[in-house]
Amino acid sequence: MSIADTMINDATIDEARPALLRALEAVIFAAAAPVTLGDIAAHVGERGDLATLLRELAESYAPRGINLVERGGRWQFQTAPDLAHHLRPAREAVRKLSRAAVETLSVIAYHEPVTRPEIEEIRGVAVSGGTIDVLMEAGWVRPAGRRETPGRPLQYATTPGFLAHFNLSSRRDLPGLADLKAAGLLEREPPRELALPFSGENE
Repeated sequence: MSIADTMINDATIDEARPALLRALEAVIFAAAAPVTLGDIAAHVGERGDLATLLRELAESYAPRGINLVERGGRWQFQTAPDLAHHLRPAREAVRKLSRAAVETLSVIAYHEPVTRPEIEEIRGVAVSGGTIDVLMEAGWVRPAGRRETPGRPLQYATTPGFLAHFNLSSRRDLPGLADLKAAGLLEREPPRELALPFSGENE
């Protein structure tokens, strides 16, 4: 391709950029659930660098009341975090989690997919079915298939709703051991079986 052809293509992309940004905005807004890059491409086609355009669109929404965010590889619009308190009276309140539920959610988040026996082994106590039910009702935990071991126990994992509620882009944003210690949430070294997978550098 000649330099002239390259310049023409670049100019064409620049001219199409505003229309493509509007198309991306419309697709995400109209979607019933968060959408992947592949979902978006299925609607707008493989035109330009969609990932870069999505980040550009997200930056344009950053100072507004509605933000465009990526959660676990899926894009969605959400209320700006600093404005969420204005909407709380109109939303169904999630009942306060028990300590057992908080600990169970933490184990699932750091070790997923994980089975109930594994959760019990890590926590050192039995986990009631009601505890997991509460987390599933909150939309933070989901069944994640069965482990191919004797008895084929059900596995559990977190959901995109968990990431959105705790304002995480992915599980890699979960705090590591150093962060937990700095926040005063760890008074001593945890037992070996509680070692956090994300305590080191991100993979």
